[in-house]
Amino acid sequence: MTYKLYGRAGWGSTIVEAQLVWYRLPFTFEPVGDLFREPDARGKLEKVNPLAQVPTLVMPDGSIMSESAAITLLLGEIAGQDTLVPKADSPERARFLRWLVFIVANIYPTFTYADDPSRFVSVSAARDPFRAATDAYAQRLWRQVNGEAKAPYFLGERFSALDLYIGIMTRWRPKRGWFETETPKLFAIARNVDQVPQLRPVWTRNWPA
Repeated sequence: MTYKLYGRAGWGSTIVEAQLVWYRLPFTFEPVGDLFREPDARGKLEKVNPLAQVPTLVMPDGSIMSESAAITLLLGEIAGQDTLVPKADSPERARFLRWLVFIVANIYPTFTYADDPSRFVSVSAARDPFRAATDAYAQRLWRQVNGEAKAPYFLGERFSALDLYIGIMTRWRPKRGWFETETPKLFAIARNVDQVPQLRPVWTRNWPA
């Protein structure tokens, strides 16, 4: 029973790749081209996921899962573990769910919009200001997340999928240097995630030295 993950190195699919590795679930990786610059890449993925977004996960029974938060919750149930997703009766459960959805619903879409503004802004001269405003909004949101973070991980001593999101997304705009200065708690979490032994091969594959 093997999963198939459609993804691209360093993109959002890394969030799901890390979880598949963590749970030791067998999977194959189906590389996708640059969805912003390669029409063929979009066409290939649209056959599986009409939104042509990664991560897209093909389940062992052939059904399709998308949306990283949904996949995160589902894989935790499939694995029968609470190592990344707190159980329903866990004291951290509500906080975990709140910030998982916050990151996915509020911060993640800023990349969807700002990575390629031409998909949403028709006037060329307006695209750079649109991207700058979207990036600034994301930075305000990250500061809010930083204010809620504990140590050494977001929930405190307990490692969770939230830390995977932080470790991966802090590698994106505005990159680790900004986080180190502006959101030091998130930067520290990200550095701790970098050192998790089971996940080092994932980071090496997605961000070769």
